[in-house]
Amino acid sequence: MDTDEFRRLGHALIDRIADYWDGIEDRPVRSRAKPGDIVAALPAEAPETGEGFDRILADFDRILDPGLTNWAHPRFFAYFPANISPPAVLGEVLAAGLGQQAMLWETSPAANELEAVTMAWLGKAIGLPDAFKGTIQDSASTATLCALLAAREKALQWSGNTDGLSDKPALTVYASAEAHSSIDKAARIAGYGDIGLRRVATDADFRMKPDALDEMMTLDRAEGRLPAAVVASVGATGIGAVDPVREVAAIAARHGVYLHVDAAWAGSALVCPEFRALGDGIELADSLVFNPHKWMGVNFDCSAHFVKDPQVLRKALSILPAYLVSDGSGAGPEYRDWTIPLGRRFRALKLWFALRSYGMEAIRDMIRRHVAWAEELEGLIAAEPGFALAAPRSLALVAFRLTPEGRDGAALDTLNDRLIATVNETGFTYLTRTLVDGRVAVRVSVGNLLTERRHVLEAWDHIRDVAKSLV
Repeated sequence: MDTDEFRRLGHALIDRIADYWDGIEDRPVRSRAKPGDIVAALPAEAPETGEGFDRILADFDRILDPGLTNWAHPRFFAYFPANISPPAVLGEVLAAGLGQQAMLWETSPAANELEAVTMAWLGKAIGLPDAFKGTIQDSASTATLCALLAAREKALQWSGNTDGLSDKPALTVYASAEAHSSIDKAARIAGYGDIGLRRVATDADFRMKPDALDEMMTLDRAEGRLPAAVVASVGATGIGAVDPVREVAAIAARHGVYLHVDAAWAGSALVCPEFRALGDGIELADSLVFNPHKWMGVNFDCSAHFVKDPQVLRKALSILPAYLVSDGSGAGPEYRDWTIPLGRRFRALKLWFALRSYGMEAIRDMIRRHVAWAEELEGLIAAEPGFALAAPRSLALVAFRLTPEGRDGAALDTLNDRLIATVNETGFTYLTRTLVDGRVAVRVSVGNLLTERRHVLEAWDHIRDVAKSLV
């Protein structure tokens, strides 16, 4: 493909993406593909000779397009949104074309310094003190893993990496039952193990109980374990639970334990002054993560990871072979030392494009609208016979149950699972499930860039109609 052909196809591809956005509302939200459909339609081996790009795009339309779940759809209310926006997509295209490898300052001064600047912008926007420094990870899962590795090494006085863990005390990390599964995975990878992940009791609002945390750490230490980290949630995935970070931070400090705050979804809302109280105490944490790719119009992947003392993270993760030493070493933050992989993409470019194109005012307005529509939905559910809220609304996240008379326990769980499955099969909207006090509940997460109030109301009407067919 020469540059003339690249230009022609590039223009056509941008037109295709724009057409996709313009017509997305007419598509089913969730793919209707059956398992194995796409594999069966593709050849078992790569082609020996090249094929024309027009033919490849035709196969995309025929084979792959039906297998897309349309995350940008305005009636996508499942999981949390993985947002996209035109300026961020253009930033991604430009970054791909420039092919920057942003592992060191010297390998791309522009990528390195733009990342430092945009992360400083985000830190100020959510109210973090200037002492916090940030880097862009691929996901909150990676940021949490990095935090637990840093916490491990700090607790072991930097001997885990050099000596291994076999003769060390049993390390423990603490989180509530509402905390994200990425903490379980990070605990396994970082050597704490399932046995070292301690689930702290929660109160009636599903918040971690600081006194229970204090007692658990005290007991663990008395029994020879070594408390290393606490992960507090601000907007946990299931129902958006928010731990009392300030109180948890006081307990962590008293025990000399590293505190990481997982605000992957709700952290974006802290750009609005009226929601800043949800993050009360985050300035006391050792690290914090939130995802601009969830609720700030930046396409996946773009996770903002902030640390109070970068040296702790770097000391845990840095390895400096001879081939990475250069005249430019130390000219800027060497972000390869802040994360797991050596290679890094130019993610800051799409973040910069989005923040400059929209401005913080427009981002705040979008978040406020989503929260207002979720609040309206919460009221409609509470007033509807045969439905009940399963937990207090958290920002733009609502959890509820279908609760017809005469059904309870397992029968009610089965009914709500059927409601979710039936709604999703229609393709009109897309929902996910969670558990609240061990019982199945339906989640509605409002947050897509293209969503309007009418989409929320249309989805609610559809849910009610499906519910009537099931009871």
